[in-house]
Amino acid sequence: METGMIISLALYFIVMLGIGLYAYKQSTGDVSGYMLGGRNLSPSVAALSAGASDMSGWILMGLPGAMFVTGFSSTWIAIGLVIGAWLNYLLVAPRLRVYTEKANDSITIPDYFSNRFNDKSNLLRVVSAVVIIVFFTLYTSSGVVAGGKLFESSFGLSYEVGLYITTGVVVLYTLFGGFLAVSLTDFVQGCIMFIALILVPTVAYSLLEQPLESTLHSVNPDMLNWIGAGSALGIISAMAWGLGYFGQPHIIVRFMSVRSVKDMPKARRIGMTWMIVAALGAVGTGIFGAAYTYENNIVVEDPETIFLILSELLFHPLIAGFLLAAILAAIMSTISSQLLVSSSSLTEDLYKTFLRKDASDFELVTVGRISVAFVALFAIYLAYDRDSSILDLVSNAWAGFGAAFGPLVLFSLYWKRMNFAGALSGMLVGAFTVLVWVYGPFTINGESLSSFMYEIVPGFILSSIAIVVVSLATKEPEQNITALFDEVEKEL
Repeated sequence: METGMIISLALYFIVMLGIGLYAYKQSTGDVSGYMLGGRNLSPSVAALSAGASDMSGWILMGLPGAMFVTGFSSTWIAIGLVIGAWLNYLLVAPRLRVYTEKANDSITIPDYFSNRFNDKSNLLRVVSAVVIIVFFTLYTSSGVVAGGKLFESSFGLSYEVGLYITTGVVVLYTLFGGFLAVSLTDFVQGCIMFIALILVPTVAYSLLEQPLESTLHSVNPDMLNWIGAGSALGIISAMAWGLGYFGQPHIIVRFMSVRSVKDMPKARRIGMTWMIVAALGAVGTGIFGAAYTYENNIVVEDPETIFLILSELLFHPLIAGFLLAAILAAIMSTISSQLLVSSSSLTEDLYKTFLRKDASDFELVTVGRISVAFVALFAIYLAYDRDSSILDLVSNAWAGFGAAFGPLVLFSLYWKRMNFAGALSGMLVGAFTVLVWVYGPFTINGESLSSFMYEIVPGFILSSIAIVVVSLATKEPEQNITALFDEVEKEL
């Protein structure tokens, strides 16, 4: 590996660990500081943190790879995600920020569900915490796998060494700095990703010798077809990815941490600008990468490495190292967010609720740090088996969270008549529908149901129906619950 690339990556790791040290000195005195940064994030940090923790390696590897293979028909997923993110900022962010503070200063999503519906049985808290811990351990593992493969393919290190380097740096800054460290590193990583996703496609496009349309036609005429080989149903399925935003704990927890609800419009503008530019950059990387490699007779064995290939071909080693750091930034920002949300659920929703109700803040922060290390070690253990079905599970985790939590979050923020029974049934029906849709024995002409319709669509619809029907069929919520709803309405 070139010396310049090593220097760039070393600087990147030093900056990330330095931020962790700074955050350790700033905000880890109490559990709210460790888990939510003391609800004092600026709109720019919250917005870029939400974007960076959301996008992960998908924006730099997955989407460019899909564009490289299928052309413009893959842009529907990006369009759906941009619309979903915008609606999330508009519908969920301001209300969730106010409601979580009013509802007994809820620190985690399960905490909010429990306080919102005055759940004395703790059933909502436990079910949602289990969903979060299971899905995020698998989700985290997929990021660790991506880090291992990146170090193996680009830096000549062994896959296992890559696992430990990627996880080790993330765990160190998350362990000590908590939410503030995760959010500040996400901010820096978001900036790196932003620059990289402008730089790579711009340079690749500037070096094309033939008109883009004619080159793509030579590569594959279907690349110019916006509908592609699919149908209207396929476009709906692709755009339905946007529905997942309402239920992603590692994203919506960022809204809970903004210092004031008045900062939300600014956070929305920053977050959406970042996301639109990043999505366009990813689309451009795949499309221009296909044209550039065709013109220069470059064989691409794995389409998802097109960003890596262009980085190493088009730039000086020092810049290429920075661009590879962007992929690491995408992977690590998501791992750190998932580690912290899993740790929060283990600490607040299980340890404090069932084992030590009167635990001190110091004790809870310590347990939170141990939980981070525990989840990370288990994720590494799962990542050792490269051929396991973890990545298949993770491809459905977005739908699982979106269907289990998405309707629940929206209805809880907007519908006063919703009650505990409706909330619990909606969560269970959403999660169960996704699992049956993906893993059930049902097929159409021998094909799985998910190959015809993305599982979040039926999951989201049936979860919403369950919430409405069960809430109306059971008794109205208690007066203190409706009074809290009115209090939030009044403040907003």
